[in-house]
Amino acid sequence: MTQHFLRTLLDEASRPFRSGGRFAYHYARGKLSSDSIFREILRRGLFPAEGRYLDLGCGQGSLFAWLLAARQQYEAGNWPADWPAAPKPLHLRGIELMPKDVDRAARAFGADHPVVRIEQGDMTTADFGQADVITILDALHYFDHAHQIDVLQRIRAALPPGGLFLTRVGDASAGLPYHLCNWVDHAVTFMRGHRLPRLYCRPLAEWVALLQRFGFVVETDPMNEGKPFANVMLVCRVPS
Repeated sequence: MTQHFLRTLLDEASRPFRSGGRFAYHYARGKLSSDSIFREILRRGLFPAEGRYLDLGCGQGSLFAWLLAARQQYEAGNWPADWPAAPKPLHLRGIELMPKDVDRAARAFGADHPVVRIEQGDMTTADFGQADVITILDALHYFDHAHQIDVLQRIRAALPPGGLFLTRVGDASAGLPYHLCNWVDHAVTFMRGHRLPRLYCRPLAEWVALLQRFGFVVETDPMNEGKPFANVMLVCRVPS
């Protein structure tokens, strides 16, 4: 059941990107099928039953397409019996720096989507407003340490008691797997048509200590699914 369900979910989540061209479609399909964090968000029931979501560095909106397709499959009765209920997004807001990705998102979701809004902007200066869940997947290391601290402080201020910040980082203390992570990061960035960035990484213990300093309760979990990388998912909750 689960493998058939995941194939169906992948088909539905990738479908909106057909209107954005071959690259948008195949990038979304490759990302959603190969990256275990998308499946684990659903399988573990990390997100609340309903909520307002903010994805910083959202790219073309692959996470949003995944969440919407999951809710559609859940309501249709096509859902693994041992998984928690799919979350019901009330509002999906994304902020993305790269205009090319924002354009792909616009073609995928349309200008008048009732739930999704993706805007071009820089997370180091953008107004986060208020959200129940904030995500940054593999993007915190693109700006310097001072901006990282500012962004994390503003994320904490934007979340209510019980709110969730979900991120994934590379563990700079992990040796060769960490360097492999960075090589893949540069390759994917280049493939998406963007300049190669300088990366500002930290050891995992430093990330955790920083987040705890801002009042988060932090859980860590490797998120590589057998790949020789150093990616770690950080589930950061605001105490109720």
